Amino acid sequence: MKEILNSTRVRFLALGENEGFARIVTAGFLMNLGVTPSLLADIKTMVSEAVTNSIVHGYRGMDGRKNYLFLELRFYSDRMLVITVADRGRGIENVEKAMEPFYTTDREGERSGMGLPIMQAFSDSMKLVSKPGFTKVTMRKKLP
Repeated sequence: MKEILNSTRVRFLALGENEGFARIVTAGFLMNLGVTPSLLADIKTMVSEAVTNSIVHGYRGMDGRKNYLFLELRFYSDRMLVITVADRGRGIENVEKAMEPFYTTDREGERSGMGLPIMQAFSDSMKLVSKPGFTKVTMRKKLP
């Protein structure tokens, strides 16, 4: 990575309807970078999965109106896009296990367990750090 050409960081309530807000922020940030519609869709999916995981799993059983998510987008001179989504929720007990396809902690069975694998598949690299009270996922995507 080289020099940062553009960067933004937003904090928003951990509410399901704010998943769409995160997608719009991401699309707006990428608007002048010449990404194709399909690449834009992939990147918005990465952000959507990260935000949804934080809301559904990180803040499970907590009031989303009292908790926040953080989305940071950075674009570098070597055309690297770095996306970070962080929360101050429960944390992930076993990060390695959580990365396995179809693994979910959803007891009601409404989740597929594919959020993290999708984020990893759509990004060039992904790093997940978690402990009780903090989870951060950082995804990198080289733009053409």
